[in-house]
Parts: sequence; structure tokens; C-alpha cells
Amino acid sequence: MSAIDLYARKTTGFDERLAHAENVLIAAASEHLGRIVQSTSLGAEDMVITDLIARHQLPIALGTLETGMLHEQTVALISRIAERYGLEVEVYKPVTESVIHFVKTNGDKAMFESIDLRKACCGIRKLEPLSRMLAGRAAWVTGLRREQSNNRGVVGFSETDDKGRAKINPLADWSWNDVWHYIATHDVPYNPLHDEFMPSIGCAPCTRAIAVGEDFRAGRWWWEDEKAKECGLHVSEPAVSMIGAQA
Repeated sequence: MSAIDLYARKTTGFDERLAHAENVLIAAASEHLGRIVQSTSLGAEDMVITDLIARHQLPIALGTLETGMLHEQTVALISRIAERYGLEVEVYKPVTESVIHFVKTNGDKAMFESIDLRKACCGIRKLEPLSRMLAGRAAWVTGLRREQSNNRGVVGFSETDDKGRAKINPLADWSWNDVWHYIATHDVPYNPLHDEFMPSIGCAPCTRAIAVGEDFRAGRWWWEDEKAKECGLHVSEPAVSMIGAQA
């Protein structure tokens, strides 16, 4: 059974939430003209946002982090976006020397050894490339939703990140049913791993399928405490830094 079969449902208020998301994107594109990027993880939410950007022909650049540890199904979406929408995705990769040094020093399973090492890996593979993606930009668009986790339960439609940039979250009030209803309605390309009970997909070693009844992000860094389950992309506390230099 596909993710569409499992989750796509039109629920009360969907049309209003869709219209609001469209308005948020349109306003952000206008306000930050030429200096705004969608930071896409290529997950279901981000594919919805990319479809909205293309549908409304919004001047919002697309960028993604190719960590070197992504599933091949995830990477394949980059070319699918180009084929479907005629839009180029800017691809940001980690610094090769940093990756080689980290793996040589800590091993290729370091993320399982400690939270500090896992965050250091994320710092090299995600945070540093993200800093290059956002350089010179005034705003970025994400697929954050309040329903995704307790840590994201109060996310706003527009926030200010720790560098003073606008962070736009047009799907903040959407449900998982909303996301898949939109995908089904508009035939949006999506990662086939979603059909294998992976609602939240990151690097391959740090992602697993979830079981019935588990939380949305239970398959990410499943060996860690729930409170630690962020890579740093969406955390602004000083404690989260580019250690060793990042779903």
C-alpha cells in the first residue's frame, strides 16, 4: 500500500490552509525578491512546496544538501524536479577534506557512538553546506510543520533565524493528511521510501522505517533521546554549532 493510499485525506479546512500557504509563499517571494531560497530536504512536505513554487511561477530558488549519505531514491528526486518542473536545484555538498578527516578520525559509524559525534557529522555534512546555501540570502523556505514533533510544535509561518534571516514555513499548520492529499491531487513526485513507512527521511544510516503507533520522527536517530532529535538545521541555541567543521 502506498503512502497516498495510507494518508491522503481531505480534511476540514484544507482549502483554507492551502490558500494561506500560497499567500505566505507569494508574499515572501515578493518581499525578498532575488534573495530567497527553498531549502528542500526532498521530503514530502518540501516536494509540495516545490510544486507550489512552480505552479505559481514564484522567483524562489531551490537548494538542497547532498550530504554524501543520502539514499539513492532521495538523490534521484533532484533530476525528477528538473524533468517535471524545468527548475534547477542548487546542490550543496560537504567539504570533501572535512568528511575524509572526520571518518578517518572517528570511523564511518561515529554517529552511533555519541550525540556529540553525531552532531559533529551533521555539522560537516549539513550545517556547513547550509551556510553556503544561505550566504547572501535574506530568507529561506522550509517544510517544517507543527505536527512533526514536540520540538516543532510552536513553529510559526514566519520566523527569524539566528542570523537575522526570515525563515518561512508555509505548511506550519498542515497535517500529514494535508500533505498527501495535495500530493495525490496534483500528482507530485515523491520519494518512494515514503511508501516503505519512512515519513521523515534523512541520511541513510540515520533513517529507518517506523512501526504503527510510533511518532512521525521516530525513525530519525532512533537510538537517541527524543529531545536530541535535531541535526541543527532548525535549532538556534548556541549549544548547537558547526562542531568539527547539520533531515
